[in-house]
Amino acid sequence: MTMKNVKALSIAAIAALSMISFGSFAETVSVTSSTLDGAESKIAVQAQEQGAQYKITEANTNNRVHMTAELYK
Repeated sequence: MTMKNVKALSIAAIAALSMISFGSFAETVSVTSSTLDGAESKIAVQAQEQGAQYKITEANTNNRVHMTAELYK
């Protein structure tokens, strides 16, 4: 395979992958609450409003709970 073909194939692959990412939905959300249940409830409400599912990616408990999640369809 020539270098020109490799470059063309790479450009085509990048273009295809960028179309996939634009067609999908992902959003990161962060909330705070006094409890883990309260924080997860807030994330669940945001996901439901957008017709999405969620995956909790981070939770920190100091004096308050800070939770981050990714919403996806």
